[in-house]
Amino acid sequence: MYADLLFTGGPVLTPEGRTATAVAVSGGRITAVGRDEVLDLRGPRTEVVDLAGRLLLPGFQDAHVHPVPAGLELTQCDLTGTKTAAETVAAVRAYADAHPERAWITGGGWSMEAFEGGTPTKALLDAVVPDRPVYLPNRDHHGAWVNSRALELAGITRDTPDPADGRIERDASGSGEPSGTLQEGAMQLVGRLAPAATPADRLAALLHAQRHLHALGITAWQDALIGDFLGMDDPAGAYLTAARDGSLTARVVGALWWDRERGAEQIPELAARRAALSHGRFRAGTVKMMLDGVAETGTAALLDPYLDRCGCATANRGTSFIDPGQLPKYVTELDALGFQCHFHALGDRAVRDALDAIEAARTANGQSDTRPHLAHLQVVHPDDVPRFARLGATANIQPLWAAHEPQMDELTIPFLGPERAAWQYPFGALLRSGATLAAGSDWPVSSPDPLEGIHVAVNRRTPDADGAPVFLPAERIGLAEALTAYTAGSAYVNHLDDTGQVRAGALADLVVLDRDPFDVPPAEIAATRVALTYVGGARVYAAQGA
Repeated sequence: MYADLLFTGGPVLTPEGRTATAVAVSGGRITAVGRDEVLDLRGPRTEVVDLAGRLLLPGFQDAHVHPVPAGLELTQCDLTGTKTAAETVAAVRAYADAHPERAWITGGGWSMEAFEGGTPTKALLDAVVPDRPVYLPNRDHHGAWVNSRALELAGITRDTPDPADGRIERDASGSGEPSGTLQEGAMQLVGRLAPAATPADRLAALLHAQRHLHALGITAWQDALIGDFLGMDDPAGAYLTAARDGSLTARVVGALWWDRERGAEQIPELAARRAALSHGRFRAGTVKMMLDGVAETGTAALLDPYLDRCGCATANRGTSFIDPGQLPKYVTELDALGFQCHFHALGDRAVRDALDAIEAARTANGQSDTRPHLAHLQVVHPDDVPRFARLGATANIQPLWAAHEPQMDELTIPFLGPERAAWQYPFGALLRSGATLAAGSDWPVSSPDPLEGIHVAVNRRTPDADGAPVFLPAERIGLAEALTAYTAGSAYVNHLDDTGQVRAGALADLVVLDRDPFDVPPAEIAATRVALTYVGGARVYAAQGA
């Protein structure tokens, strides 16, 4: 039988390396991988793609991403890419001036390093938007910048106590007056008042984000938050609509949000949601458990205290959002029901808590195929590195963060100290220990471009580093290993076992790059672009001139 689609004339990345030069596809699956002999499958109706020396590889998969919030931010006050306080404030003014009809100014994506101490003030916003409430999460969505009008509407004053899972930043004068930045759970004090997106807004945001992700070669992903969290819109309805009407062209796993203010009583509800939300290319068989916050705000959970600016130990060890004493019980029960657990774990204490819970589940239930994974892994105690492979816990890495940049050098390293700073993002150590690596972006926290992430994983420098030192060079990994994390590794996490590799019988989720990145210097990997993207043999993206 002749092939529907035939790729020829370039290197093909297979599990065995780059020895193949041709791939045939029929009925949405790969039917042959090889060299000239595959060309015999060309028929009168076969579509032939000339690789012209470009690399063909499996479609990228993002193992931790938030497409709907990202799509919504792109249509609101998008501060992504602003680098200074003046530039950020000017962008807010421009958006507010262009949208006088908006009752609230919402959006986000600002960088903490643009502001002293990472905490912008309400005065900066009051100067450009004095008459309407402003609510703008930062790029990691663990903090929000608000103006006086928003604080007023929320009833937040100097007498308002911090919520148990968050912090209201206060004026430096000691008056207790809210300064304009809300951390973690305190975000919800204002976020719950902001206008919610409509179902049509969320669907449009999903489809907009999907187009963007396909253009980056992404054919599948795990949405790391299906549910209600700190005012973020639940994307479940958008996914179901798109899955039912066929507009969801990607393959998506939804991670159901674990309400950290509740306990095991929510597990039957999660099981019911799993059944109700799984349809077509969307499945909701994962539970997302946010164990801690982020290091830059001192909320990532650490085994030992943070340091202050003078290098002395403080009383702060970060925040555990889920009771570590109860976590093993929750994870054991979820594992017994066949749920995958997806942990947000940045600090070394959160990482250890997650691994302890997985170990408890393995002890109680035996080895299973639930494939738990830990995302972010900013600080990992060396004693815990070998536990990943032993427990079958996948390391879900966000490579773009593993580089010297202001947020790392000014807001993180000084407060960790030199020993713990050297434990950050241990990609190489995890790989050497036998752990499976998956990879993701956490978009809109950072760029969803896998090739940028691969560049940093290989170089431990950002593409625009301009001579910055390599960040912990022993933790670099090779190009092949980085590509595997973004393909087979993430496919494993997503239980998409017939994707992630170019082999006969696999689904034809494929990407053609504009070059072969193995033939360019490592410092030029990020210059690589996606030319073509296919899902199930159907083209979902083509670059101009591709």
